[in-house]
Amino acid sequence: MKSSRMQLSSLSLSLALAFTTLVHIPPAIAAENAATAKAALPAGVQFVRQVEGIDEYQLANGMRVLLVQDASKPTTTVNITYRVGSRHENYGETGMAHLLEHLMFKGSKAHPRLWEEMSQRGVQFNGTTWLDRTNYYETFAAKPETLAWAISMEADRMVNSRISGEDLKTEFSVVRNEMEKNENSGVGILMQRIMSSAHQWHNYGKDTIGARTDVENVNIPHLQAFWRKYYQPDNATLIVAGAFDAKQALQLIATQFGKIPKPKRALEPTYTLDPVQDGERDVIVRRVGDSQVIAALYHTVPAAHPDYAATEALALILGDTPNGRLYKALVETKKTADVFPWAANLEEPGFLMLGANLRTEQNLPEAKKILLETIESFDKSPVTEAELARAKAKLDSDIAQVFNDPEKFAVSLSENIASGDWRLFFLFRDRVKALKVDDVQRVATTWLKSSNRTSGSFIPTEKPDRSPAPAKVAVEEQIKQFKPGVAIAQAENFVASADNIDKRTVTGALSNGLKYALLPKTTRGNTVVLSMHINLGDENSLKGKAGAAELAAAMLSRGTEKLSHQQFTEELDKLKAKLQINGNATMVNIQVETIRDNLPRVLELVRDSLRQPAFNEAEFTQLLNSQLAQLEESRKEPQSVAVDAGKKAQNIYSSDDPRYYRSIDEQIAYLKTAKLADAKAFWKEFYGANHPGQAQIAVVGEFDVNKVKAELQTAFGDWNTQKKFTRVARPYQATKADDKQIITPDKANAFFYAGMQLPLGIKHPDYPALVLGNYLLGGSANSRILNRIRQKDGVSYGGGSGFNASALDEVATFSVGAIYAPQNRAKLETGIREEINRVLTEGYTQAELEDGKKSLIQQYQLERSQDAALAPTLANNLYLGRNMQYRAEVEKKIQALTVAQVKEAMARHLGYEKTVRVFAGDFK
Repeated sequence: MKSSRMQLSSLSLSLALAFTTLVHIPPAIAAENAATAKAALPAGVQFVRQVEGIDEYQLANGMRVLLVQDASKPTTTVNITYRVGSRHENYGETGMAHLLEHLMFKGSKAHPRLWEEMSQRGVQFNGTTWLDRTNYYETFAAKPETLAWAISMEADRMVNSRISGEDLKTEFSVVRNEMEKNENSGVGILMQRIMSSAHQWHNYGKDTIGARTDVENVNIPHLQAFWRKYYQPDNATLIVAGAFDAKQALQLIATQFGKIPKPKRALEPTYTLDPVQDGERDVIVRRVGDSQVIAALYHTVPAAHPDYAATEALALILGDTPNGRLYKALVETKKTADVFPWAANLEEPGFLMLGANLRTEQNLPEAKKILLETIESFDKSPVTEAELARAKAKLDSDIAQVFNDPEKFAVSLSENIASGDWRLFFLFRDRVKALKVDDVQRVATTWLKSSNRTSGSFIPTEKPDRSPAPAKVAVEEQIKQFKPGVAIAQAENFVASADNIDKRTVTGALSNGLKYALLPKTTRGNTVVLSMHINLGDENSLKGKAGAAELAAAMLSRGTEKLSHQQFTEELDKLKAKLQINGNATMVNIQVETIRDNLPRVLELVRDSLRQPAFNEAEFTQLLNSQLAQLEESRKEPQSVAVDAGKKAQNIYSSDDPRYYRSIDEQIAYLKTAKLADAKAFWKEFYGANHPGQAQIAVVGEFDVNKVKAELQTAFGDWNTQKKFTRVARPYQATKADDKQIITPDKANAFFYAGMQLPLGIKHPDYPALVLGNYLLGGSANSRILNRIRQKDGVSYGGGSGFNASALDEVATFSVGAIYAPQNRAKLETGIREEINRVLTEGYTQAELEDGKKSLIQQYQLERSQDAALAPTLANNLYLGRNMQYRAEVEKKIQALTVAQVKEAMARHLGYEKTVRVFAGDFK
């Protein structure tokens, strides 16, 4: 569960809620689909409309239902959205909506042990609370019985959740722990303070997680009354998306939700709005940390307003990386490390926020002056056609990629429902398409004024230049302007079994030996994913070059010999493509997502980025500044500090060895003296694909096999390097047990980390037992550790354990981590230590074992159905010389495990006292 706070991506949250390109469905087929949706409806269900392949229904009790069928992946998502968030809380009730979200997972009348039930079914789940809404969703392998369970569960907890004082006792600490976790984020705290100062009366100025005093003193009868008021069918929209039988789903919904009576109470509308802001406001937050932050907020319009699309475009024109005005004015001139935009999509008048992160030595007043002048300069420097075209291309690319994932699409509709109507999704899309330069210019000069800004100190002004007070809009009137498009075409019902994946996968090698695995299948939106692995050098040739290797990989996506960084990213946006390149001392990973028709050109760009990178000096400086800002900030964060110290304690190699773990401070020291020539020399010396085992490529999705083979041969078939590749082995070294305490001043949250090495790889007989044993101990939502520290003791928002074994060396790692308040250190450590020791001495119950097997196998099945995860798996299989049957065999061994075998394997290898343990926090 989480409180949906500020989103700091280059694309505002609402931009992930629309799309532009649809596959045409003939009118006759569309009419047939609509007729099918209306036919033979269960009693009490009314067909409302069909919009672009989405069927809307309404139950007699007022609940709305959306069915979004897509058989391209064997998964189903159930998402229910309640139109209640922190905006609806009264005085003394702040945090109530979020606290309810937590308690809704404590169980209900028919589902008293909800976490356990979800874990048994391999369900991925969460709940989020935001200003206008709360939503809960479950994603699972497409099975009728799991869908029936999910619908039944959501109906039962709508009206039969416990919401008890007993559950509050443990959840209080969990919510406080989450609150303290948020307090550790300097940029998050600054943004919350700005929002609070910007909103004089409106609840958008209140943090969703609530005031500490309200949360700690919540009145259970008041909380129950809040729940009964808003958690009702006439205030909810249920979405079922993915692979499922629509007729069966509708009958289940009618049976489970239809029996809930329509409430007699009426929900009164909220009416509080802020007056016109009459001058600049300023906020200063002083806390421990290395990185500086500046930001400015401007009041704007609701998400349903016709001008909202222009507000989103302005967010990109100003804040996009690397094309925005702020990036060029601040990052390229070395005034800040980065910039960020956020256009808030809300039911009532929202805002546009823009900001930047600075390193310690960068001049904050100077940067802030440039930030504000750039934002408020549209009267002197109007919006250009090129700027708007870039913004629309980026929206088009990002929006399309989100819509092509039915799971993300189902959950993202919650924002449109919260803004007044789910069809705003499509209306926003159409408004983005229709944007003109004059529209964006008018919106910029209307709202981006100093008197409408909250960022600096209040300064009296003789002649205030004020913006008008933003008002609500009538959503019904806006929707009348909307004309539905056509529904997107459906993909095949792909069976993600090991046998079927192997059967459908074409393997081979290019002329230089580079291996490929190609898995063609039809997909929603014609999407395709490419994953490429490049292995580098050997133990001797890589000595002393880890830093240069990482920087070389990071520079590859920052322009080529043919295209600048800006041109390169613009081209990717136009092609609806996402490219990620990252690397370390021994290997480079490349991941690409695009659509079928654009794959040839995207492959050309990938080829140029790998074989003809620009290595531009200005881009290198910007990269160093960005990485330094992130690392310097992490030096004060308890989680980063604890993990860093734990891994450093387990290091056994000399500082020039490619396997050496470089601490945060060592990374900072290297970056301050790093040279572009070293990174370029590393790329020139080590990159290529002609040596045995050096490179592998996997492509999954919609594409023509023969064409892709030819394109890969053209791109990489003659890519050679003289530097041979020999795998760098990682032998086992016993961990020296130790306890470490590190003080992180002025941090409300603390972090615990423990780790150790084990002398075994994936071929070891105990490997399957350790995988399952760790899953039950701390690898799932129903694990021993999480149940103890969160559900029973209530001292942690989240924690668990991890186990990972090498495929080629006899070495594995085991680790444990958890967040907590510093004053709860002793209780947290006791809980984790006791749970580990209890497993080693008593083992698991038969019921736990069987539930764990079922859940873990379903999780593996779910992972195989995700193309973005399957592609790197296939590439790794090429390197290891195996196929998907390896995973099938591991699953068989897991299924055959006994309680005794798991206990014996865990006791043979693990031990709390064998680990290096680190406690990082502000311990008084």
